[in-house]
This record gives sequence, structure tokens and C-alpha cells, in this order.
Amino acid sequence: MKNKIEQLEKLREESKTGGGEDKIRIQHEKGKLTARERIQLLVDEGSFSEVDMFVKHRSSDFGLEKQKYSGDGVVTGFAKINGRQIALFSQDFTVFGGSLSETNAEKICKIMDTALKLGIPVIGLNDSGGARIQEGVNSLGGYADIFLRNTLASGVVPQISAILGPCAGGAVYSPAITDFVFMVNHTSHMFVTGPNVVKTVTHEEVSFEDLGGAETHATKSGVAHFVFDSEVEILENIRKLVGFLPLNWKDNAPDSKFDFASNLINEKLDNVIPDTPNKPYNMHDVIQLLIDDGDFLEVQPNYAQNIIVGFARVGGVSIGVVANQPAVLAGVLDINASVKGARFVRFCDAFNIPLLVLEDVPGFLPGTEQEWNGIIRHGAKLLFAFCEATVPKVTVIVRKAYGGAYDVMNSKHIRGDFNYAWPSAEIAVMGPKGAVEIIFKKEISQAVDKAEKLNEVLSFYIDKFTNPYIAAERGFIDEVIIPRETRLKIVQAFQLLKTKVDSNPKKKHCNIPL
Repeated sequence: MKNKIEQLEKLREESKTGGGEDKIRIQHEKGKLTARERIQLLVDEGSFSEVDMFVKHRSSDFGLEKQKYSGDGVVTGFAKINGRQIALFSQDFTVFGGSLSETNAEKICKIMDTALKLGIPVIGLNDSGGARIQEGVNSLGGYADIFLRNTLASGVVPQISAILGPCAGGAVYSPAITDFVFMVNHTSHMFVTGPNVVKTVTHEEVSFEDLGGAETHATKSGVAHFVFDSEVEILENIRKLVGFLPLNWKDNAPDSKFDFASNLINEKLDNVIPDTPNKPYNMHDVIQLLIDDGDFLEVQPNYAQNIIVGFARVGGVSIGVVANQPAVLAGVLDINASVKGARFVRFCDAFNIPLLVLEDVPGFLPGTEQEWNGIIRHGAKLLFAFCEATVPKVTVIVRKAYGGAYDVMNSKHIRGDFNYAWPSAEIAVMGPKGAVEIIFKKEISQAVDKAEKLNEVLSFYIDKFTNPYIAAERGFIDEVIIPRETRLKIVQAFQLLKTKVDSNPKKKHCNIPL
């Protein structure tokens, strides 16, 4: 037995070296960690339990039978993050460039299948050259097997992808199906076709970074949800994200300790909104004053910045925040903001995470570019997502709530549970000037002093409609509150809504306007 144990220990050590010390050195020279180093930083110390350590590829073409490594380019297993169970895989670039083979895919699929049975999140640390070309269709089939499991797991368990190296061709679609994508500046790249193919087909010359770098996907495409400057930061923030999430769709996110006897009145909120209705301010200031400890994990912070989404806690309850941002495009809803918001709302609803909506929206962005690119269809996604959501939903109208955007941003009419408004709230079909120019068009045109008449009817309209009290009279607003009371009100609301039960009509699945 002693000899057998020694043999096993030797095989384990060989497996842990991946492609060998030289390949590990090259990985480090690129500023990248190895597959196992990443796992060590991500999970609780001593919690990782590896499976399929000794799996090897079965290919004998192109001399591959002479190049066999234990693990075959991916480390898979189970571990804990902050004491909570997760499943993970970490691609090993030191073995065949982390390329996906038939057996490599089988390892990933095995832990995903098990994660579904256990009801635990799946985290993928991606660092791969793509399909293993020598295996041909077997490799392509492996990708498809993974895609299927990503799809079946969607909405059942959270799925998180970290892109820690190249990710090209078919490999990009697995992360794209998952819930959140992390990328590293200047190290991560994602694209369907690389710069050389692009140049051949379209004659465009573009660098790896401009085509598919982290900044590109964080600001232009919206593919990346989180971007950081190092792998260490990525892994730290995956841990943070997991802390806001439940393990599965039947679970609830963990609450944190909260002192309900603490002072929840914050007078700083009384001075956030400028006296001038059209003057911008930063909605982040409001968020920071409402959430526990100012701890906000913003999602896609550099994409569609006219809407803010992210995770926080209120009264110890993990929540998703959706807020218009008046400091960018006046907080208007456009195509990108609508899609960003809709996807976030649907994620939160899928995993029982309550929603806090902070509203200051002048409407949808007008113009031919928006109309021709489908603002109607894309704007409907955000409306659809809020209508469909059955989780606790609390809205605070901070200032503007105009037109269809009032309806879309979790109004009472689409099952908002508690809808509050500050005295500064302006709830109307459209902005005052545009409204009076339509309503009083005849009176203004016939007036001797048109400017004086315009100011007269404008003043009348503002006094009558740009306030929250007509909506409150009709019960569309549950309460008009002093800003300083907001944190108290939303803490109470989310505690009350813990027992909320709501449902949608029985169906196979909905048909969101994609």
C-alpha cells in the first residue's frame, strides 16, 4: 500500500504542474496567473475539492498520442466562497493553450450537471486558445455540449465567467450566455473573428485591444459587466458578487446583520436635488445615502451610463438597484440603457433579489438613429422585464417621471409594490414647455404678446401637473415623502415585502421582444 500511495502522490504532483515549469514561467511572464493559482485566490482556503484530475485526451491524430497531460487543460471541482458552496472550472493555458478538447469539455459538463443537481453557482475562469483544432468536430461538439448546459442552467443557478486571456470564435458564446462577464484590462480579449480575419473579409485594420479588449466590451458592446486592472481584483470582486447572490432560484440571497435601532433619517438627502429642474446631479450621491455602508457593486458602470444598475443592501437585505442618471444624457432612456436595465431586472427576478428603482427620467431619447435601430422594441424590453418581475419592487420618484418612461420605470400600474415620490417629483405626459405649446397652441398664437402668454400658461401647467399630488390622489403614488425619510421608508418596505407572493400566468415561457 505504501508504494501505491507514493505513486498516487507523485501523479497528483505531476498533474498540478500542468504543461510544465517552462509553460508556467511563460504564463507568469505575461502577467497571468496559472489555473490553480486563480482557484486558490478565488475560494476559501482549503475548500477546493478537485474532480477528474487524471483525465487525459483520447486523440491520436497529428502526434497528440505523444502529448498527454493529466487534467487535459482544465481544472474542475467544487469549493466554497465565504462558506457557501460553488462549482468551478479553470482553464489551464499551459496545456495546449487551454484549448477545448472532447475530454476537456466532458470535465466542464460534468461539474455543470452536478451544480444543477446541487443547486449551486457555476464559475468559469476562461483562458483558452479556443477549439483544439487537431480534434476537429469532436472539439466543436464539446463547445455545443457546454452551450446547452449554460442555457439549461440559466435562471436555475447563477453563472459567472471571468475572461483571463484570449476567448475567440465559438468559445465566446458560453460566457455570453452566462449572467456576468468579468474581463482584465490589456489581458482579456473576446471576439468571434480575430483581427486577421476581419482584415481579410472587410479590409479593416484593427488591433486585438480595439476589436475585443476589455475596454471595448465595457464601453461599446456591453459584453463585459465588470472590468478590473488585475486578475487579483477580478477574483476578489467575483467573491464580492457571489455574496449578494442566492445559490439558486429557490434560495434567497443571504442577509447581513443590521441594526434596526440605528438612525435611518438622513438630512443630506434633502439637499441632493438642485432647485433648478433642469440642472443635473449625480444619482450615485442618492444611492450612497440610501444603502447600507455605502457598499454598492455597480454592474456595467462604463456602458449606457444614463442608467445605473448594481447590487447593494438595504436593512441587511440584498437588493438590485436600477436608477436613472441625470448626469448623463439627463437620465433619458435609450436603446442601450433599456437593454442594460432589462437584463439586470430579469436576472434579479430570476434569483429572488428585490428591486429598488430610483427614478428621474425625462422620457425616451428621440431621433432617427434611435427609431431606426429599434428603440420601440428595445425600450419594450425594459417595460417587459419590470412587468414580468414578481420580486419585491420599490420605486422612489426623485424628480422627473415623464411620458411612457413613467410607466416603464416600475410604476404602480405594472405591479410596483411601494411607490414613493419626493415633493420634487414631476409626473406628467411630457415636459412643461412642450406640453403647453401643444395644449395652448391656439391661445399662444392669437396672443398679442406671445412670450408673455407662453410664460402664463407655462406657470399654470407647472403648478397643476409637475408635482406628485395628482398621482398620489389616485393612489398611483403610495406616499409623498420628505427625502430625509427615504432610507427609513425603503428599509421598512423591504422588510415588509419579505413575505410577498406573486406569480405570472402559467406558460411554457414568455416571448420577450428580443
